[in-house]
Amino acid sequence: MLLNRFVMIAAVLLIPATTISAPTSAPQQETVTLGSVAMDIPVEMVKRMGALTNYISLNTGLNIRFRPSPNLSSAVDEIGTGQTQIAYLTPVAYIEAQKKYGVVPLVAPTINGKPTFSLVIGAKTGSSIRTPSDLKGKRFAFGDEKALLQKAAVASMGLGTDDFSKFAYLKHYDNIAKAVLAGDFDGGILKDSVADDFKDRGIVVIGSTPPLPSYIFAVHPQMPAETRNKLRDAFLGLRKDNPIGTVTLEAFDSSYDGFAVVQDSAYDTVRKLIQPFQK
Repeated sequence: MLLNRFVMIAAVLLIPATTISAPTSAPQQETVTLGSVAMDIPVEMVKRMGALTNYISLNTGLNIRFRPSPNLSSAVDEIGTGQTQIAYLTPVAYIEAQKKYGVVPLVAPTINGKPTFSLVIGAKTGSSIRTPSDLKGKRFAFGDEKALLQKAAVASMGLGTDDFSKFAYLKHYDNIAKAVLAGDFDGGILKDSVADDFKDRGIVVIGSTPPLPSYIFAVHPQMPAETRNKLRDAFLGLRKDNPIGTVTLEAFDSSYDGFAVVQDSAYDTVRKLIQPFQK
């Protein structure tokens, strides 16, 4: 009975959010549009965010709709102009959105209970690339051209774009890992969790940043406090110590184990790192 109930809960959570509708006799739900930086192609992003949007909807009474963004700049402008009211942003995207539009930090995902992550340089297992300096004169893959933290991370490991014989922007971390494995590039910048996902397929980490403040869910500055608090409490209740939390987080990002409230000041370290790369 318990197993069947868990399967039913998981099935409900993984139904795309747009298919869940309230009975016609029910009161009109407040609609909140959730945006996100492009971590993958749109169809994969919809799959990743489906369980999360449904969880939030069920635990807030809000009608949560997901709107994928094609790139970092779009995600920033969409939450800033109110096309989305909450967004999942990289640290740099959050800093830009906060500076330009005054967006408000809400929560950040945690790994081992801490709202931090690292950027790493990945290479192919068995190659001659064993340290960051081995990539001088080699081919290197970045993600989004606007992702200044990636360049800052590479610089912190002693490398600049002038050191590479070739470099390119492949948009998503998965694309970078696959291109390195295919031999199209000798190394690439990866989020630590992506490197872990590709470890068994032949990606090895040869350099890493210290812990950095995590990706973040931020909200539009004019979001009512009541709505903001509902969203915050729903996220904070999402943990891997129960079946629903496990299913939801595994679908979103298997490296995450919960969420924590974060302050804007936590991102000052990133502001300092990217300052030399800002025009």
